Amino acid sequence: MSTISIFGLGYVGAVSLACLAENGHKMIGVDVNPLKAEIINAGRSPIIEHGLEEMIKRGAASGTIRATMNTHEAIHNTDISFISVGTPSNGNGSLDLSYVEKVAREIGKALTDKNQYHVVILRSTVLPGTTEELLIPILEQESGKKCGVDFGVCFNPEFLRESTAVKDFYDPPFTVIGAEDDKVADIVQGLYSMLNAPLRIASIREAEMIKYACNAFHALKVTFANEIGTVCKAAGIDSHKVMEIFCLDTKLNLSPYYLKPGYAFGGSCLPKDLRALVYLGRHFDLSLPVLESIIPSNELQMERAYRMVTQAGSKRVGVLGFSFKAGTDDLRESPIVELIERLIGKGYEIQVYDKNVSLANLYGANRAYIEKEIPHIAQLMRDNIEDVIESSDVIVIGNNSPEFQNVQSRYNGHHVTIDLVRAAGKEVVSSAKYHGISW
Repeated sequence: MSTISIFGLGYVGAVSLACLAENGHKMIGVDVNPLKAEIINAGRSPIIEHGLEEMIKRGAASGTIRATMNTHEAIHNTDISFISVGTPSNGNGSLDLSYVEKVAREIGKALTDKNQYHVVILRSTVLPGTTEELLIPILEQESGKKCGVDFGVCFNPEFLRESTAVKDFYDPPFTVIGAEDDKVADIVQGLYSMLNAPLRIASIREAEMIKYACNAFHALKVTFANEIGTVCKAAGIDSHKVMEIFCLDTKLNLSPYYLKPGYAFGGSCLPKDLRALVYLGRHFDLSLPVLESIIPSNELQMERAYRMVTQAGSKRVGVLGFSFKAGTDDLRESPIVELIERLIGKGYEIQVYDKNVSLANLYGANRAYIEKEIPHIAQLMRDNIEDVIESSDVIVIGNNSPEFQNVQSRYNGHHVTIDLVRAAGKEVVSSAKYHGISW
């Protein structure tokens, strides 16, 4: 078991102190407020949280929990330190990092005369880059030591809710460890070995961003449900019944589906139905800023793709996949068609390939749509992917058809790839000749 110090005894710090002590670790809480230290040493909780006071009382009685204001003492008597201080908002929306900076300086000074390897875990919610650009430089400057050699640093976001924080500690949705070296990751991973939850190792910046993605999505869900409720009330519909049934769908609604960054949405349903819902809101004179912003945001994603093509440096462009979804022949409101039409209008030489979209094999509405709405694009369609590659300098991958996954291996070296769906694989990131729309 480890000896651990926790700096900051608010909600996250106090709960972590008690829960880690319950699992056999020897804990030292550190706070600038002497009253918090006194309360914990007396076996009481500094916050109201179900079950917490009993845990702190047991820990204080057994000697596995104590608190101090002395940073040097805490660092020299522990192997691992958590930083769980507050990061409140400034007036302009930025974060006040003064508490993180102050604790980092104190820890750095305390490490100066410590010979043993020490791990510092930042748990406070901070914007991506903070650990590497603020915390690590301060620790190195104040200690005169090198991160990754004399001490280790990681970012470990918390997902504790007030009133259920103890339960959330033991039953988290997942555990994320942001670390740049295996030694630190292994040490921190060991602290959570008792949890039956997915554990993921990520880069420090990825781990910092995950917390913001989660909280932004939670805020979005609340606002989305409220706006649906606003429309329902105006239309005389039971909003709770609607959302109760909505939440039964764990295949699409409450699932990973639709939650991968990529190109804009399209097709015969989403754009049409969203426009109708916004129209209904206007009919009732309702303001629905979240719902009303979805289509403009979607249009911005199409604009990003267009600018990526125009910045690629050539007007010879090949488009691979232009139905709105791989495995279909549906071109209605396909965002790739919108991109193609805009490029044509700017004088680009376009070649298009999609094995699922062939005039010889199309019938009914899809064939009629091509012949009546986009006949100019029909003239650009090719039956052979090699023909498109050979006659193009820029390749745009428009959907995730399996045949496009290794398309770069067919190039002669001069092509620029613009990937709108990450067909090249999740490990590939933007480079000189490859550009992902959101990666």
